[in-house]
Amino acid sequence: MIIEIRHYTLKTGRREEFIDFFERENRVALRNAGMLVFGPLRDLENPDKVHWMRAFSSIEERDRVKENFYEGPVWNKNIEPLVIPMIAHYEVDFTETTGGFEDFDGGTSL
Repeated sequence: MIIEIRHYTLKTGRREEFIDFFERENRVALRNAGMLVFGPLRDLENPDKVHWMRAFSSIEERDRVKENFYEGPVWNKNIEPLVIPMIAHYEVDFTETTGGFEDFDGGTSL
């Protein structure tokens, strides 16, 4: 399984607005596009930081799903214009699970 661990530093005072938008609009759009989404998660040490993760069964699936989403109208018209102005900086850790990792369909270990 491929998991992106995403770290967003938001513009000062915009975290709750970002979380509200993410929970109301963005998470649904990402899931509808075929992404398994976890989060958002509030950073407990930085009031302007949010983390979230998204998972894919393979690199090929990730590439296909992301291309369709980011080239589509939902991202370009409904999400990007509203969310990008809230973000000061973001980083992505691109990871792959190990052999002992089981997804939700295969077992209980995460």
